[in-house]
Amino acid sequence: MRRSGRVAKARGAGSRSHAVAVWNKLGEVLVLLKVVGVIGLALVLSTSPASAEPAERGPASRTWTADNGDGTFTNPLFYDEFSDPDMIRVGDDFYLTGTTMHAMPGLPILRSRDLVNWRFVAYASDKLDLGPQFRLEDGREIYGQGIWAPSFRHHDGVFYIFSNVNGQTTQVFRATSPAGPWTRTPMKVSLHDLSVLFDDDGKVYVVWGYDEVLFAQLNDQLTDIVPGTQRIIIPKGSGMGEGSHFYKIDGRYYITSAVWDGPMRLAAARADRPEGPYEVNRAVSIDEDFGLAQGNRLEGDRIRPGDPESRGRHSLHQGGVIRTPAGEWWGYSMMDYNAVGRLTALSPVTWKDGWPYFGLPGNLGRTPRAWVKPKTAKVEPISAPYERDDDFSAPTLKPIWQWNHVPVDDKWSLAERPGFLRLKTQPAKSFWEARNTLTQRAIGPRSSPVVKLDPSGLRPGDVAGLALLNKPYAWIGVERDGDGLSLVQFNAYTGDRARVPIPVGPIWHADFLAEKSQFSYSADGEHFTPLGGPFDMVFQLKTFQGVRYSLFAYNQAGQAGGHADFDSIRVREPDPHGLMRPIPYGQAVRLTGFGAATGLGVEAGRLQAGPPTPFTVVDMKLGRVALKSGGAYLAVDPSGGVSLSDGRPGAGQSFQWIETPTGELVLMSLATHRFLRIDPATGKVFADSPGPAPDGRDGVRFLWSTGASKSRPAK
Repeated sequence: MRRSGRVAKARGAGSRSHAVAVWNKLGEVLVLLKVVGVIGLALVLSTSPASAEPAERGPASRTWTADNGDGTFTNPLFYDEFSDPDMIRVGDDFYLTGTTMHAMPGLPILRSRDLVNWRFVAYASDKLDLGPQFRLEDGREIYGQGIWAPSFRHHDGVFYIFSNVNGQTTQVFRATSPAGPWTRTPMKVSLHDLSVLFDDDGKVYVVWGYDEVLFAQLNDQLTDIVPGTQRIIIPKGSGMGEGSHFYKIDGRYYITSAVWDGPMRLAAARADRPEGPYEVNRAVSIDEDFGLAQGNRLEGDRIRPGDPESRGRHSLHQGGVIRTPAGEWWGYSMMDYNAVGRLTALSPVTWKDGWPYFGLPGNLGRTPRAWVKPKTAKVEPISAPYERDDDFSAPTLKPIWQWNHVPVDDKWSLAERPGFLRLKTQPAKSFWEARNTLTQRAIGPRSSPVVKLDPSGLRPGDVAGLALLNKPYAWIGVERDGDGLSLVQFNAYTGDRARVPIPVGPIWHADFLAEKSQFSYSADGEHFTPLGGPFDMVFQLKTFQGVRYSLFAYNQAGQAGGHADFDSIRVREPDPHGLMRPIPYGQAVRLTGFGAATGLGVEAGRLQAGPPTPFTVVDMKLGRVALKSGGAYLAVDPSGGVSLSDGRPGAGQSFQWIETPTGELVLMSLATHRFLRIDPATGKVFADSPGPAPDGRDGVRFLWSTGASKSRPAK
């Protein structure tokens, strides 16, 4: 249990006194920081103006949970990067792992009993040290490489993770408990984006490949392919891609595959025998991006601004399916969520004609962002895998932390100064090459990490602080040179370096959805002044990860230096749930079209586009509403026509109340499983849209207001 207040660092009280003494020696410039005698650095990821938030210790901050607390959930499952997911069920428990690239430790294992609330269990790979490139030595690195595209399996009491590692053969991790200990065995072959199937007859099969699907049988030791069994079972051009997931379902063999050409999508193939022949369905999930426009991309050395017109280039794709003990089928897959990284979503699965479509009847292939939770025998408490705050008072780092490449163990410590993380500076040309950078994944939709740093141990040439690990990267920190300490903000994209005297509390204001950030500083905690120019955040393929908050310390003068002591980090999230604004049950709302002056109106008992008129929001349970005007309800017929009807509301009058990632309202009819829209050309109202378009011009999004408030989109 996390301890709050000053008690949390009782065993570090002596070190706190030392810090205050150091500040006194440094002079009056640090009076502003007299509470704990450390410099506060804050990275604010926000869609609203940065606010001064005290960096004092307190209860753990709330973090994003997909569970809405009303029997529904909102995607993504985690609002921080969890890419290339693979999932298994063992009894009543579900287990999940995913790609971790160059971050150490790797291969996190999460557990759940309802597919919505997940808890951290362990890392399968504490450290993967296979050469100097894994250690950031000799000018070498494995950014965007390392561990990726794992295949998670359980068979005869043993848990297996088969994972790709660049420049190496496929690695097999084994354990009899998901908590470990895990062992690692290299295979004799390298199998790109593999998936393993333990069949009922005792044989073990594997599929892999890029554009085409290859098949083979594995030997009993799971170290190599059985000679003569390798073959191409689905040729190039057949509609499959990569990231395969291999299943046997009710006696039939299925392979799902992520396809990247044109709109990203999830394809599937099926056969009566493991080696085929296979029939291909080119899209069991397609076009689902929840209305999120594509953001900035790095092309070469230049940033290309986001394009709201582009469709499907970051839709749900790589993933698979799983059956619950109650017999329900669910799908899991990921989407490129711009600078925050690749996120995992949960989808209801509808079987039709023998194919597992992601989505609901009437809208196959499209995943609702919010939907009813899976039916499970046990109700799980609302939970998240990680606690993001850390006061470094524990003897070990919390599971949220991962090192950028393999760390140098004797160059960091939690014990040398109890209650602090000490990073000892090592020579590096830049932050990109700096060793022992400690990272955690940035989290959306908004978050405000506040870091406290004591720089008194820095020596000439040292720099330490808080960074966004990305390409390009940026940081704000404290440098020591011959003239003493300075506060510096550096933008790796422009090469700009801004410097101010030390007596300030720095703030970074950033907007993940607009993908713009701005450093600012404050001398009084209330008035902020920009430091440096705007910084563009991107998703890119060099690190193949989203932005990461990073604590760093290195020496720019090519020598071993001093050290930086990090006192704490707190990550505040103003929107830790699926709705930025609660559903206004029992209130009268007006629905205005996004980017329009008109909305849903009623005149002479008829529904029409025009000046918005009030609708009373009636609670239909499970996050669903009926909209009442006078004595009539907004109603949808099976063809998608919309009108007003009398009588008690039922499925035809019910809508799932859903927000887009940017905060606008979309209403999904339970009659059609499609979305309400005002046709931009005719002004007529329908419930036939498969989902909101990223450009917001399709009439699906609404802003809602009551007499007291009006919704505002997040961008």
